[in-house]
Amino acid sequence: MSSPTPRRVVIDTDPGIDDAMAIFFALASPELEVLGLTTVFGNAHTELCTTNALRLLDIAGRSDIPVAEGAWRPLAMEYRGPVAFVHGDDGQGNVFLPTSPRSALGVSAAQFIIDTVEAAPNEITVVLLGPFTNMALAMLLRPGITRLVKEIVVMGGAAFTSGNASPAAEANILNDPEAADIVFGAECPITMAGLDVTHSINMTSADLARFGGIANERARHLAAITPYYQAFYAERLKIDGIYVHDSTTISYLLAPELFTWTELPVRVDTAAGVCRGRTLAAYSDSDHEGAWRGRRAVRILTGVDQRAVIELELDRLTR
Repeated sequence: MSSPTPRRVVIDTDPGIDDAMAIFFALASPELEVLGLTTVFGNAHTELCTTNALRLLDIAGRSDIPVAEGAWRPLAMEYRGPVAFVHGDDGQGNVFLPTSPRSALGVSAAQFIIDTVEAAPNEITVVLLGPFTNMALAMLLRPGITRLVKEIVVMGGAAFTSGNASPAAEANILNDPEAADIVFGAECPITMAGLDVTHSINMTSADLARFGGIANERARHLAAITPYYQAFYAERLKIDGIYVHDSTTISYLLAPELFTWTELPVRVDTAAGVCRGRTLAAYSDSDHEGAWRGRRAVRILTGVDQRAVIELELDRLTR
């Protein structure tokens, strides 16, 4: 019996320690075919995120996968700046990897997404691990492009819980609320893996220690960079280990049966004020009054089999 055809994905990313975990997780999963990485500001400036994306692919032995550099700033505000206290000055826990011999493509991230989707209509899943700017730009450049997208799966938002970049907003959304509101209005299925579910997935120090004894380059890199991330969680949030944010998107693609969800239209607060960047789900799945009217429902992940998801990721990353 032949194996199922792998799901074809483009990963938009701002690497980022947890981005590295998600990218390696995807590359280690035969169920997924990663067609390219696109980069965006967020955890670091875009130029550094591009450098890191190329480095991560080299570490994984996948220098065949292209990288397209994307937006350097949000659609309608200044970039809030990198978060070196979370991910290090280099975005990779201050391990300062050598520069890749490769360069990014000469096409923008938004155009790469458009070209890839148009070449394979209704076959491409776009996974967003950072601010949603590149996907929003693709939608603005090519109106209707999302009618050709199989699915958009995002790490971002907090529909029924508080934020992590402000009391109201999750970091990826706060970094470009206007872009997020555009993307949540896409004309294709959207799944939101936000803080409602990612704060239930705690990879402990004992779990992370499993990377240390594995003789592959991916695991070695994760063993080198995760202590920096773990130290942030211990100091700021007083937890043992880390929350597995970005990798949740990959776990969902591989094993949706491990999750529960609700489906509601979503808007983002783009006004200036204390609630800027808040993700607001409608109260029902029917057309809602006002700003939610006509938007298709977003699949908002709300529950998870935590241990099963962590074991799935560790199994793939430590092979």
